[in-house]
Amino acid sequence: MLKDHPSRALDRTELALLQLLQSDGRLTNAELAQRTNVSPATCHRRTQRLFDEGYITGVRAMVDPHKVGLGALVMVGIVLDRSTPESFAAFEAAITKETSILDCDLVAGDFDYLLRIRVSDIADFNRFHTRKLIALPGVRQARTFFVIKEVKSNAPMDF
Repeated sequence: MLKDHPSRALDRTELALLQLLQSDGRLTNAELAQRTNVSPATCHRRTQRLFDEGYITGVRAMVDPHKVGLGALVMVGIVLDRSTPESFAAFEAAITKETSILDCDLVAGDFDYLLRIRVSDIADFNRFHTRKLIALPGVRQARTFFVIKEVKSNAPMDF
């Protein structure tokens, strides 16, 4: 969980640790220490501080969606019927309960929200759309885009 800490500049070692872990979260402390030229104790302390200060928010495996039967990626632009704090709050509270929705972002432009949804196929999305998506609070319009090819996804950030 992100803790309130005053902003501080990260040094070269901390930036290197973030970049290494972002590329391969399975690196051991010993491997990280060796690649950043610090002792294992120093490496562990610095890595823990990056967690404690919220620079690293979690570690998890990246699962191939096709291998688990979720090969279809769908982007959906949502327009709400009202632009009030209450309607945004109600929609956001409901969206967090939907496990098929990977990402939900409040955006500027033609939509209020942009969703990334994983389903098995078009029929599965049709069921989700009919039973859940259009029943979310305040949804006036849902514009759907089926992803034909994922060109770049979850790329490491460049900093």
